[in-house]
Formats: sequence, structure tokens, C-alpha cells
Amino acid sequence: MRDALVAAAFRLFVERGYEQTTVDDIVTLAGVGRRSFFRYFPSKEDVVFPDHERCLADMTAFLAASTEDAEPVRRVCDAARLVLQMYAENPSFSVQRYRLTKKVPGLRAYELSVVWRYERALAEYLRDRFAGRSDGSLRADVIASAVVAAHNNALRSWLRSDGEGDATATVDHALGYVQSAFGAAPAPEPTPVPVPVAEEHPEDVVVVVSRRGAPLWRVVQEIETTLARD
Repeated sequence: MRDALVAAAFRLFVERGYEQTTVDDIVTLAGVGRRSFFRYFPSKEDVVFPDHERCLADMTAFLAASTEDAEPVRRVCDAARLVLQMYAENPSFSVQRYRLTKKVPGLRAYELSVVWRYERALAEYLRDRFAGRSDGSLRADVIASAVVAAHNNALRSWLRSDGEGDATATVDHALGYVQSAFGAAPAPEPTPVPVPVAEEHPEDVVVVVSRRGAPLWRVVQEIETTLARD
């Protein structure tokens, strides 16, 4: 039923235009009543974005399941990839919706509200992770905005190409900027500690006896003098 309503709606949007299509037109074409439509979609705008509520719920659950040792910036980047997967599941529908949204100002405004909800979910997770920092709230908001901006830039590039190419690689490249800018730096490689090499001749040992309180330069001078004598 839900899929039938979406299919009927987009068929009419293409044929008549979004503004000229009513809910009554959609339910008539789908062969159902108005009550059935509103059981699935609160408004006509919602039928254009039928999968965002599910995706937002999946993202929220994904972030909630994070472990304490999860690197937070990487985690929110992975959460953003769930949105990409939603679009990539049905490229032709995603491209069709993108074209429709570009033409209808009301749908663009609706889409911005949806994007803001994704960003808020990311920021709330990051605020919790950065709670111990004096700049935690600021850092959380900046990173969440950067993740959404990078993801959407790559996603729109893919949609403008009519869904051609590797969407995953495009988004990974964009999110890589966020990861490199805000993610935790890899731990430096430990500096190797030189291991003393045993002397081939154990008798080559120099012992210098110096007066207590002698200045360091005098001790060094005595050592140099002893070595020179050998």
C-alpha cells in the first residue's frame, strides 16, 4: 500500500506537476481511500520523502549503540553513510526526487528541515562524547555541520550525474576531509630505543675515580685524559 501510494504520487507529479496534484488524485490513482493515505503519510510532502523517517531512526539507533572506545568523528561519518545507502538502494527514484525537489520551493524547504534533523542527531551524539571539554558543544556542532555538508555535496554530485558512478567512493572521499580535519590523529610510532651492544673485549672498561664535589668539566677532562692514555 505504501509503495503503491508513492508510485502513484510520483507518476502524477511527473504528468501534472507537484502543485497541481492533490491527495485525492493520488488515492484515486492508487485505488485507496484518503484515510489509507494519511495512515502512511501526514502530508503530501511526506510522500516525496517516504524513507527519511526510517533512516533517521536507523541513524539514531546506530549512534546509540556506539561503544566508549569508538572514535566519535569516524562514528558520525559512518552514521552519515546510512543516508547514502538509503539513496543508493533505488537510484532512479532518488534522481527523480532530486529533480522534483529542485523545481518546487516548498519541497526544498521541507528537505532542509529533514537535513537539519540528521544534523541534530549527529550533534547530540557528539555533545555527549565531548561533554568533558570546555569547547565540547561548539566542537560537536561544527563537526556535525561539516559531516552533513560533505555528505550532501558528494550526494548531490552523484544525483546530478543521474546516479551514475560509485556513490560510495564519492561520499567516502568527501567524508575523508572531515575525518582528516577533526578526527583523532593516529598515535605516533614509538621511537626505537637503542639496545647496548656487548663489547667484544670485556677488558675495554675505563674506571675513573674523581673527588666528590668535583665540577663536571673536571670529571670529563679526567675521562678524556684516561682514554687518550689508552
